[in-house]
Amino acid sequence: MDRNISDCREIHLATDPPLTGLLGVPDNPLGLVIFAHGSGSGRFSPRNNYVARRLRDAGFATLLIDLLDRQEELDRRNVFDIALLASRLVKATDWAAKFPETAALKPAYFGASTGAGAALQAAAGDRRITAIVSRGGRPDLAGDEALAAVTAPTLLLVGGLDAPVITLNQAAAGALTCLHKLVIVPGASHLFEEPGTLEQVVDLAADWFRTYAGGRR
Repeated sequence: MDRNISDCREIHLATDPPLTGLLGVPDNPLGLVIFAHGSGSGRFSPRNNYVARRLRDAGFATLLIDLLDRQEELDRRNVFDIALLASRLVKATDWAAKFPETAALKPAYFGASTGAGAALQAAAGDRRITAIVSRGGRPDLAGDEALAAVTAPTLLLVGGLDAPVITLNQAAAGALTCLHKLVIVPGASHLFEEPGTLEQVVDLAADWFRTYAGGRR
């Protein structure tokens, strides 16, 4: 049974395997943003919940989903299995297309760390996805073939202090053929823990989604 958590509620997706998530739907939502978390993170990620709350304030429904169950998370190979994570994200997207509260909303993805690679791989060739935002992501993990097949406008956000990930994002941007933009947030490390940096992520993401995402099926 679903239970309320703040302005979200916990839901159990009847997928194979079953997935668990947090769904928040504001009044008259503009669209649906589905979150793909990074390695070792889940639907209770403080940073992603902060971003999701702000996106709901901006008018978007949000779905924070655990792509692995607790048993699967114990095997670290699963945490970095981008193909597995991407397949689960597709299942969540398919579920949202049938769930009454989200069925009419066009989906977009917000990916963090390894979840960004999964989001891009899941979006490859899927024209349902209206936009993608990557926060401190590893889009390179999606693979060049998948990156070239992404059609959704993609925003890559990287901290200015995260030098190795900047290089990886630059390489991934070179493989993207869709409309895309790489933004380096000054003074931010990989987790955007520095004062004001996560707020910049939210503002940039909200602007990107307002511009390219949203609408109804």
